[in-house]
Amino acid sequence: MRIPFGTISVTDKSRELVLDALNTNRLSSGKYVREFEKRFAELVGAKESVAVSSGTDADILALAVLYDFGAERGDEIIVPALSFVATGNAVLAAGFTPVFVDVDRKTLNIDPLRIDSAITKKTRAIMPVHLMGKPAEMDIINEIAGRHKLYVIEDAAEAHGAVYKGKNAGTLGDMGAFSLYVAHIISTVEGGIITTGNEAFAEVLRSLRSHGRACKCKSCVLNTASAYCEKRFGSNGSGDIRFIFERIGFSSKMNELEAAVGLGNLDIYNEILSKRRENLYYLLEKIRQFSPHIVSIEKEPYEEIGPHALPMIIQEGSRFTRKQLVAHLEKSGIDTRDLFTSIPTQCRGFAFTGHKKGDFPNAEYIGENGIHIGVHQDLGEEECDYIINTLEEFLTRHA
Repeated sequence: MRIPFGTISVTDKSRELVLDALNTNRLSSGKYVREFEKRFAELVGAKESVAVSSGTDADILALAVLYDFGAERGDEIIVPALSFVATGNAVLAAGFTPVFVDVDRKTLNIDPLRIDSAITKKTRAIMPVHLMGKPAEMDIINEIAGRHKLYVIEDAAEAHGAVYKGKNAGTLGDMGAFSLYVAHIISTVEGGIITTGNEAFAEVLRSLRSHGRACKCKSCVLNTASAYCEKRFGSNGSGDIRFIFERIGFSSKMNELEAAVGLGNLDIYNEILSKRRENLYYLLEKIRQFSPHIVSIEKEPYEEIGPHALPMIIQEGSRFTRKQLVAHLEKSGIDTRDLFTSIPTQCRGFAFTGHKKGDFPNAEYIGENGIHIGVHQDLGEEECDYIINTLEEFLTRHA
């Protein structure tokens, strides 16, 4: 049996929309992107959403918004030490300084009890990551942010469908940044999207994704059709608004073909979410039998985990290594991924930050002993049982 890590659902509607876009020659950001934004915001329960070219760009632009609200280059953003490297990269790309905080090994998420001591006069925001779709402890994080007058930006890259105390991921802070990469629940192949309840933030985001230009209407006729726009040249003689740049910006627009795939995914979102969640929760229940050798995250009564993947962490005292476990799974046809790394101490590109091994023991332990495997919608109970049986076979030999 072969169990790939991820999959993508491309619906008949998506194929029709892609052909329509190709036939009309309207391929850059246009009406399908606007429709995708509207529907994604409705799905999450946010006032606004702004589509961009990747989940990393979603992080970058959400951070860059802060310059319009008092932040300065070099200011600090608190992030978890354990995450996909894009989280750290985004802080630097936005012109800020990442301040890393260790994680809780049980949740994989930033340890909220360590945040206060990381805050300085230069701190502007906290960016918790809902790693593997498990919601971070947002009540505590928001309370800390409120006391220190900080913004909260959710890195919700893997958190499609995650719910924390009745609220969806992406609505738990000032902004939420999602990835729409091919292996995610809602995919546009490549892409990202930022959600917010603040219309002023959304307006700045629309400017930032298009070089910082002054043309930033929510529904732009220039982006949806060849039409006259009364705002384009205005009445103050300042020239074409599309060539007036109000801030340092980026080139991060989503295109029509990507939005077409995303719209098809939105049509079957509940079906995809239900299947993936069924797979994840089934595996989480079954994997408990392998404690204390291998453990995973736990679902709390007040949350729903966004079913991105199944994380597994080898525990201390086990008579096998991650390398041995991965080799067994891969030879058995089960595709694996490492469970990321401690960005400041296990990613060479971040050596300049001056951190040394041992500074983030929980993140480093997971970085050396964690893996994750797929729970996607193309899998069923047969495949899930195969995963469990393969793990059981391995532990029978090595535990």
